[in-house]
Formats: sequence, structure tokens, C-alpha cells
Amino acid sequence: MKSNLFKLFALLFSTIVYAQSGHIMQGVGAVNMSMGGASTAQPLDISGALQWNPAAISTFDSKILKFDLGLFFSSPELYSTVPEFDTFGQPTGNFFSGNTKDDRGVSPMPALAMVWGKEDSKHTFGASAFGISGFGVTFPENMTNPVNAPQSVGGFGRIESDYMLLQIGFTWAYKLSDKFSIGVEPTFNYASLQLEPNPTASPTATGYPSTNKAKATGFGGQFGLFYDSGVGFKAGASYKTTQNFSEFEFDNSAGENNNFDMDYPSILSFGLGYSNAVLDLALDYRTVNYENTNGFKKSGWIPATSGPAQGFPVVVAGFGWENISIVSAGIQYKGIDKLPLRLGYTYSSNPIPEELTFYNIPATAIIKNAFQFGFSYELNYNWQIDAVYHYGSSGGKTTGQVLNPNFIPTFPPYGAIPGSEVAYDMTTSMIQFGMSYTFNKKEAKL
Repeated sequence: MKSNLFKLFALLFSTIVYAQSGHIMQGVGAVNMSMGGASTAQPLDISGALQWNPAAISTFDSKILKFDLGLFFSSPELYSTVPEFDTFGQPTGNFFSGNTKDDRGVSPMPALAMVWGKEDSKHTFGASAFGISGFGVTFPENMTNPVNAPQSVGGFGRIESDYMLLQIGFTWAYKLSDKFSIGVEPTFNYASLQLEPNPTASPTATGYPSTNKAKATGFGGQFGLFYDSGVGFKAGASYKTTQNFSEFEFDNSAGENNNFDMDYPSILSFGLGYSNAVLDLALDYRTVNYENTNGFKKSGWIPATSGPAQGFPVVVAGFGWENISIVSAGIQYKGIDKLPLRLGYTYSSNPIPEELTFYNIPATAIIKNAFQFGFSYELNYNWQIDAVYHYGSSGGKTTGQVLNPNFIPTFPPYGAIPGSEVAYDMTTSMIQFGMSYTFNKKEAKL
């Protein structure tokens, strides 16, 4: 029974989460998303504070429960071009090109958070369950696109991936003084990954196998510092450690199983904030350390351990991502009674090097620019509703060459096919609604 309840919980809170910055969600909940994800030094709601700076929950002196649910839409598109060869293996001068659109539908994005605080206490506690990371595509088999052509004729056929990460955190913040707080949050993680086909497995005579949905568990932590001058200016910093996972154990369709080790990268965040009677301003800068994270730091081909290609470098070693920078900015206007309005923007650099574009077809959800508009409405002294609309764009195609291990001797190190190209881009949109309840909050007496 407990196992079934946990599976249901994981299904609800992390069905499919599409990341915006690498494979990392830019924000959590309608309020934080509407500020572009910026909250390291400007905790406007408990979800944003719990996600980006555990010390910042010290600003909340009530018991607050918050739930958000978003509907996420994405439109990845995959392009490829390869030269045609004659029966003697010589290029004919002609090219075969095509494109495939993703046919995945809407994806839910829920978030649950709670904070316990008292006005006369230096201690504040919190708990959260967030879907913080993910990627997924569904490119159907397509005879007019070389990459999506059947494996029997040299393509990959249908390409589908599903990755999600549910993170549960328990947070404690302590006020060292009226202006300075520290916070710590141990984190516990559950992830699943499915690949079709699975390029991390040894290919068979008919190509790379597909997999089941493999599961993995992990743990890590987050530490934060928060400073509130009391006259408007705020500053914060936090460090989320690498989330270390057990290996994904794939049961492949060909019967030969394999393991893949993929962790979640460490994130260092710095933030500034300013507030007055009318405006709240927030600016965050983050660095994401992919280059030292299992599953992302390695790249290239490694030898197959079984099958007809045993001993030959035909298995993908990893994504090969570079570190990225993320800038989040938001503004909240409070000049309308009970109806704060928010604008947010997020910029993210691209972790995928040009020469490794081909390896990353299953993880195309790279958004360079994201724009958000949101608002809240205070129903009464206990209830508040929130809403946000998001639009994101990859800012152009991620482009590289098609790779084939048979070409490695002539075109090292990855075997790039001369004259070929693979590229992908996407846009995203989302509407999200949230509701929070503050316990025992009373109307202020005059």
C-alpha cells in the first residue's frame, strides 16, 4: 500500500516536467514563475523561497500552505540533412533533408509547499514537493527526415524520451539577527528516465533497443544566506549541492540490460532585491555545473559490451553538456489594492556544444529567452489566488553535424558526416494557477 501511494504521489507531482534552463525548471509555482524565477533575495511567496534560498523563508511569520498547477505546451521540431552516396560509397552531390514535429500533448506541472513560522520565533520550518527538472520529446518515425527514418535504413526511427525529477525538501531557517538569516534544506529525490531508442545500450543487429521507464533515487542538500536591510534593499545567496542518484537500470527490449548514471548538477545562486510601498524588484544570477556531473560530463562513443558491435565504439557515453549561466529578473507592481501585477524575464545560455548536437536529440528543451506575466488576488485575509502566463523560445536552432561511429577513423573524434546537419528548436507556453492559505491570519486592527 505504501509503495502504491508513493507511486501515485510521484505520478501526480512529476508526470512530465519540461525544463527551461538546460534541464532545470526556471521557477516553481505561479508567483515565482511570474518573476522569471528570481527569489534568492526577494521571497514573494513560499514556493520560490523554498526552491532557491532556504534562508529566505525566515521572512514568513505564519503557517502557509500553497498549491500550484500548470498546463504546459511545447513544440519541438527536429531537422536533419545527410548527403546521398552511390553504391561505391562516394557522395553523389545530392542531399536528403526533412523535419519532424513533436506530437506530444499538454503536460501538467504541480507544486506543493508549506511553511511554519511565528512572529516571535527565530526558527522557521518548511516542506516542499516540486517537479524541478525534466525533458521529453516524441518525434514519430518519418521516412522524409533522415534522423527519423527507420533503423533498418540508417535512421533512429521513432525518438521518444521522458525524464522527470521529483524533489522533496525539508527546510529550516534561523534568524541570526533582525537582518540576517541562514537556512539549510536536505533534499530527497525520485527520478525516472525512458529512451526510445536507447543509445546508452549496445545495439543489436536491428539497431538500438528501446527501454522500460527506469527509476532512480537520490539525495543532496541546499544552503542559503539572506540579508534584509529593513529599508528596502535585500541580498541572498544559496548553494544547491549535486543531487547524487543511484544508477538507472534499463530493461531493454533486446533483453540485454544496461545501467546509466545521471545526477542533478550543483547550482550556485546570487540575488538582489529592492522593495518599497509600490514596487518589488528582483534579480538572480545562477551558474549550473554540468561539466562535473555524472551523465553530463562525458561525451563521445564507448565500446559496445555485447551484440554484433561488441568492442566497437557505438554506445553514447553521455550528454557532454557545458556549464550554463541563468539570469532571472522580475518586477511586481503593488499599486492596485489586493491585485499585485508581475512581469518576469529569464535568460539561459545553451549547454549543448555544437559538435555534440546529435547526441542531445532526446533532450531538446533548451529555452534561451522566457517571458512571463502574472498576478495575484487576495480573496480575503486567509486565501490568495495566483496566475501566470509563460512564453519561451530557444532563440534559434541548436545546430551540428550528424555523427556516425563508422566515420571516426576519418573524421575524429565523433565521426561527423561531412555535409550533414542536425538541428532542433522549440517554443513553449504555459498557464499556471496557484492558491495559498494562511492559517489564523486576522484582519489588522486600526
